[in-house]
Amino acid sequence: MAAVNVRRDVRDRLLEVTARPIWVVLATAAAVHLLGVRLPTDVQYGILLATVLLLGLPHGALDHLTLPRARAESLTARRFVVFCGWYLLLASAYGVAWLVAPTASFVGFVLLTWFHWGQGDRAHLALVTDAAHLENPWVNRLTLFVRGGLPMLVPLIWFPDAYESVLATVVGLFGSSGDWIASLFSSEARLALGVGFGLLTLATLAWGYRVAGDRPAWRIDVVETILLWVFFLSVPPILAIGLYFVVWHSLRHLARLVAIDDTAASALARGSTTGVLTRLTRDALPMTAGALVLFGAIAVLVPTEPGTVADVAGVYLVLLAVLTLPHAVVVTVLDRIQGVSP
Repeated sequence: MAAVNVRRDVRDRLLEVTARPIWVVLATAAAVHLLGVRLPTDVQYGILLATVLLLGLPHGALDHLTLPRARAESLTARRFVVFCGWYLLLASAYGVAWLVAPTASFVGFVLLTWFHWGQGDRAHLALVTDAAHLENPWVNRLTLFVRGGLPMLVPLIWFPDAYESVLATVVGLFGSSGDWIASLFSSEARLALGVGFGLLTLATLAWGYRVAGDRPAWRIDVVETILLWVFFLSVPPILAIGLYFVVWHSLRHLARLVAIDDTAASALARGSTTGVLTRLTRDALPMTAGALVLFGAIAVLVPTEPGTVADVAGVYLVLLAVLTLPHAVVVTVLDRIQGVSP
């Protein structure tokens, strides 16, 4: 599971870049909440909406360049057209699913995000920290499951009312109530999920130790896992997901893309942060603009007109859902190319 196509000097810089804002922002958010400061719900939704331009949408706006760069190939006009065709086809199919079965589509979005965010953390451990314990196929798969489940499952266990409120807001845009999954929010179900997921977390970390021993990468895995447990048990889901999406998932994915772009990687190795940001912004701008157009289209097409900040955030979540499906396909292929998945 050695880092594939990642230079040692670039890997060290990426570890530094991705670590600093994560610890500061997540630790601050947890501390503020534990001290009793409560942000209004609209402010929390506003932070989530800020990810439209702040890393959130842009982190997936490089998908058309991702696989060609990973394969050291050029992006020809024909490849670009084919890429856009299947990408829009998958996104459109999921968009239709939201109109037909919004509650099932919401559940699908949670499960898809669970998988995809687990992909991101697994790749970061493998490519940036050089985690030897992920060489075991089952530890590899369980790490994906645990890491993706932390932001998706832990908030449901500890903040069921807020989680259910987000569900109601999003599916309400389509005239649905989501009542048929209400049993997931019962105290009995949440207790069982919490105990089971907690035991699985401990078992996964213990198995990783048994496979590779007490190595730096395994210790990073342990510390990050504990931090995420504390974070998602401490911070309300809307705020927690907004912060996690920016400073954890999106930043790590962009760091991974820098590593496969020779120009950006060389700039990073030289310490030229401006050069890296300029290249990322230039490459992501066209597709980010396209995603914003799609954002507006979804806002027009949903049966219920968005009238509040929460409603607009709900539309944004639907946008993320339809884009996450093809985005996760790209990342799955990238995982195969780089030897991240078993």
